[in-house]
Amino acid sequence: MTQKAQPEQQPQKQSAQQTLQQRRAKHAWGCIEQVDQRAPDKKKKYGSLVRGLPQLIQTDGLGQMLAFLQAKAGGDSNSEHGLAYAHIASWISTEFKLNNNKLLEWLLDQSTAEYRRTTAEVLAYVNWLKRFAEAKGWKSEENN
Repeated sequence: MTQKAQPEQQPQKQSAQQTLQQRRAKHAWGCIEQVDQRAPDKKKKYGSLVRGLPQLIQTDGLGQMLAFLQAKAGGDSNSEHGLAYAHIASWISTEFKLNNNKLLEWLLDQSTAEYRRTTAEVLAYVNWLKRFAEAKGWKSEENN
């Protein structure tokens, strides 16, 4: 009795969404690792900040949240606000092929549909930053 040859099982293709989630996670993890090299108080402040960003976006909108981060950074790219802005801008510039220094200016020139799409992408990305910061245990004592 001969056995019939079994067809080779091919690996399942990943969905585009899964691949996008993996890219988001990888980029966010790299940003979290960058912050992890900083002093403990800086890490806690960054963690508290990114934990609140999704709510800030939903309440005020993406443009206002980005303007808030820039204003609070006050030109200091090493502050928690400056880092958060830089991390978001880096991700969006990677995915949307932009000059990351001009994210806010670019956003203000977009159609309503593109603004919404960008907002959804930033929310998805910020959730990765938030989860990784939570996993590291970064939160300010006043926010416990």
